[in-house]
Amino acid sequence: MKKSLIQNKKKIIRLTIISAIAVISIVVVVCNVLVAGCASGKVFDRVEEIPHRKVGLLLGTAPVTPWGTKNLYFTYRIDAAAKLFHAKKVDYLIVSGDNHSTDYDEPTCMRDSLVACGVPNERIISDYAGFRTLDSVVRCKAIFGQDSVTIISQSFHNERAIYLAGHNQIDAIAFNAQDVTSVWTTWLRVHSRELLARVKMFIDLVVGKQPRFLGEKVEIPNIG
Repeated sequence: MKKSLIQNKKKIIRLTIISAIAVISIVVVVCNVLVAGCASGKVFDRVEEIPHRKVGLLLGTAPVTPWGTKNLYFTYRIDAAAKLFHAKKVDYLIVSGDNHSTDYDEPTCMRDSLVACGVPNERIISDYAGFRTLDSVVRCKAIFGQDSVTIISQSFHNERAIYLAGHNQIDAIAFNAQDVTSVWTTWLRVHSRELLARVKMFIDLVVGKQPRFLGEKVEIPNIG
């Protein structure tokens, strides 16, 4: 009798674990299908094909990895943003990233790198409160007054940002920076994290998550 109870308990535990894994897998798949579907037709790989928008929103990351090596995600995003500007596909670039301390300042690093690529300093606008993608996208409209924007990041990131933009009534398209495929462990880690980030995004939207900071509005003048 006791042995039978133990066996039944083990079966229940196994079924519970299997059911939990199945539910989590379904949730991840559904979230990713919704995000990819929303971005369909709104992401571009070729500069000559993307329409002009007044503002490009460059999503932040650090120029150096936690291991002290060059962060190619940063390098490729800078390259993509500079290409768009020089092709006259955007008039301004908002560099939105984390600036939680004096030793960690993504927007300034992005600004300096863009200037080094020939983008005029006066055409670059720093958003120091882009702590997360949600913050960057919402602040683009709430603070900088843009209801139409070109988002610049890697394709997997752009898709999530476009979904967030649509949820906030922003007409967004995106330009895909080159992905990092040379180091497969980095690619796997980043893309696996993105799957979970998409689930977290839906949770944030359901609970009405807002940016950590808003603040005074910033007017971006028209060109010409």
